[in-house]
Amino acid sequence: MKTTIKLSPVDMDSRKNLQFASGDVVRVWNKIKEADGKTRLQAFEGMVLARKHGAEIGATFTVRRVASGVGVERVFPLYSVMIDKIEVVRHSKTRRSKLYYVRDKALRDVRRKLKADTKVVKKGSTTTMEAVAEEAAEEVTA
Repeated sequence: MKTTIKLSPVDMDSRKNLQFASGDVVRVWNKIKEADGKTRLQAFEGMVLARKHGAEIGATFTVRRVASGVGVERVFPLYSVMIDKIEVVRHSKTRRSKLYYVRDKALRDVRRKLKADTKVVKKGSTTTMEAVAEEAAEEVTA
């Protein structure tokens, strides 16, 4: 007679066979305990920056999303009991396995937008785009 010892209430085979990698957009349904003892589900949807330690017990994956203009990252253990399910929303092809450069890329884009918005508007021009065009025309003639 063969007995099976179950070490975790998580279906480890289904989590091990999940097909997602860095660059994919996933929705992680996380269980959150309320003060009254009840649990509720909360979704965290974002892009996977890294997946570490393969399919072993200590495997983790990092998910990044932008909430209210601020980048938020969370590291989830793959076999955590507090994760109800993991849904793959969108697959994407990447050339790297770790996408940590996305953090700096997002900051550069924000800084670039702020620079474009804070250009000094010349008198007589109604928008910043007109002021930029006038400055470019003056640089060409000079």
